[in-house]
Amino acid sequence: MKRTTIKTNYLRTIDWFENSVVDWNSAGNQYFENGITKQLQKYHFGFVCDGSITSENGKYVLIYQKLGTKGLLLKNGELLREINRSYYQSSVYEFPATFLTFKNRTYLVHCPFGYNQIDFEDAETGEIATNITKRKPQDIFHSRLEVSLDNKYLVSKGWVWHPIDVIELFDVERCFENPNLLDKGMNIPNVNAEISSASFIDNDKLLVRASNEDWADEETDIIKDGQIATWNFKTGRILNPVNVNSEIGNVFAIDETKCWDLYNYPKIIDLKSGNVIDKIEEIDSGKQGSSIIHHLADFPKIAFNKKTKQIAIAKDNAIEILTE
Repeated sequence: MKRTTIKTNYLRTIDWFENSVVDWNSAGNQYFENGITKQLQKYHFGFVCDGSITSENGKYVLIYQKLGTKGLLLKNGELLREINRSYYQSSVYEFPATFLTFKNRTYLVHCPFGYNQIDFEDAETGEIATNITKRKPQDIFHSRLEVSLDNKYLVSKGWVWHPIDVIELFDVERCFENPNLLDKGMNIPNVNAEISSASFIDNDKLLVRASNEDWADEETDIIKDGQIATWNFKTGRILNPVNVNSEIGNVFAIDETKCWDLYNYPKIIDLKSGNVIDKIEEIDSGKQGSSIIHHLADFPKIAFNKKTKQIAIAKDNAIEILTE
């Protein structure tokens, strides 16, 4: 893998914009791999935060506290409004938020009314398009929201009490038509294993990782504890479940044959064999493997570029950009 190290004077957040890394809470400082730095905004925001996401058109940005209740929605570098989530267990798991594009409008996907209720908020107007009566969301802590590249599917990588990590998938257009469908998403069929991480491979398939906890039925479960597999959610098929010859955590799909794993240090895993085919052990990429992160001390900031499949890792005012 290719490694590029960028030294900075100060970092609050990182995300990808125009295939470069941007710290939106520090006047939108943009860092290019060739060493050039550019300032995109006028303002530094007096807000202690450690997370950020960027809309597809680059117009809207959310900066937020991963283990807090507060976020700031920005439009072209100006504060548009404040965003909030429930206090309940907010200090335990990662703030749920992502952007999606639907019928040429940008929506912020988050949980403004309860930890267990996903809603679609028009980024420009603040209207909650899914705010209807008689919503009956199930008891799940939504987190690590991700939208497919075609903006047609949404996945939540959250948890339920014991705690157990779970993922749920939603058809975006159908949820706009009937918001009650956001109250219970699609699950992987006939799988009892605890699914702790997932990533869209393409518009039809999700890469999924089962935790090492003892939840799977070793005789009947298609995905066993500690395995990775591909879920084709259009056909319902589970493809190529394999054991990985390394401890793994959050996974990010590169394509149908490879993925990043960032547990302890960045590595590239062959999805067919489960073998680690490349790694850089001297880069600390933390130990996150769940939406529950309150117990992780001093973990680095991580951002994945869904278009280029690059990873950015920021720690101690340095950014590591990794390319397959």
